[in-house]
Amino acid sequence: MPNRKRILLAEDEEHLLEAIKLNLELEGYKVSTANNGKKALQIFKEERFNLVILDVMMPEIDGFVVAETIRLENSEVPIMFLTAKNTNEDKISGLKKGADDYLTKPFNLEELILRVNNLIKRSLKGDDLKEFNSYKIGDKTIHFNSFELINEDGSITALTKKETMLLKLLIERRNEAVSREQILETVWNYDVYPSTRTIDNFILTFRKYFEPDPKNPVYFHSIRGVGYKFTDNH
Repeated sequence: MPNRKRILLAEDEEHLLEAIKLNLELEGYKVSTANNGKKALQIFKEERFNLVILDVMMPEIDGFVVAETIRLENSEVPIMFLTAKNTNEDKISGLKKGADDYLTKPFNLEELILRVNNLIKRSLKGDDLKEFNSYKIGDKTIHFNSFELINEDGSITALTKKETMLLKLLIERRNEAVSREQILETVWNYDVYPSTRTIDNFILTFRKYFEPDPKNPVYFHSIRGVGYKFTDNH
């Protein structure tokens, strides 16, 4: 199967390493394993992966340092931490190191597989979005790579990175309601920050940019109790 997705799994408990590897392979993934952080970094530099799963407490180099090192070279590949620690400080610390998900031991293997599938799906969607460089709303064009909005008269409005990411998410999911949780997870990476009001303010800004009448939006809608929706038929 030439199209099999590749996972790097670093875990120093041998039985757990083998159990996870077997279950991932049964799902059709190709799994490379390491039993310490140093070996994990070595393997990561030699091959290309769709996901990295790291135990936090590992010999040689711990999972947090491995994640930081990977993030210096690669900001795209999803990283999941496995850990026996279950404090908020550890979770936030892991997310700050660039992790996309965090699973506390002992965990259910079925849950691990679901999370793996979701992370890989999301990263593949991200690959598709790289080709998605511009989008026209009304008479204005968003250029995602340069964080710019080109107005009808040719003038340029600078967009922030978060504005660009949120626009891209809503446009990619156009005509569908996108939950606040998904926005927080995708644009802000974790659900501790920001508040719902922050997202509301972004939507208000988008209405000022794009709506002919911001008080009666045709593109950017708030869906009560759910989230937000971008409506467009092209």
